[in-house]
Amino acid sequence: MPASDGTVDWAALKDAAEEAMTHAYAPYSRFRVGAAARVDDGRVVVGCNVENAAYGVALCAECGLVSQLHITGGGRLTHFVCVNGDREVIMPCGRCRQLLFENGGRELSLWTVSGVKTMDEVLPDAFGPDDLS
Repeated sequence: MPASDGTVDWAALKDAAEEAMTHAYAPYSRFRVGAAARVDDGRVVVGCNVENAAYGVALCAECGLVSQLHITGGGRLTHFVCVNGDREVIMPCGRCRQLLFENGGRELSLWTVSGVKTMDEVLPDAFGPDDLS
C-alpha cells in the first residue's frame, strides 16, 4: 500500500472505494468494482459499476465517479483508486483511463497494480481537450 504522500491518505481513499464496491450492481458478471478519487478541493467522489441486461450499456465505476464529480461541483481529480469484489486494487480499463484523463489530466495520480503512477504513465500520449481545435 502506498503511504500518504502529504496530500492524500491512500488507505482512506481505498476504504472509500471498497465501500462504493459494496453497492455495485453486477448480477451478470458478478465482478463488483468500486472507485474513489480525491478532488482538487478536498472532496472525495466515488462510483460503483452498474450492469445491464443489454451488456454493452453497463456503467463502469469510473463513470459513476465522474458523474458524481460534476454533480457535486466539478473540479479536477487528483488521486484515484479502484478495487474489485475481493478488495484488491485493479487497473481501470482503457476506456476509463480516457475518462479519468479528461477529468484529471496528465498529473492525476493512480494507485495501480504496480504502485502509484501518473495518468501520463498509464495513458501515454493521451488524446484530450487540447487536441481539439
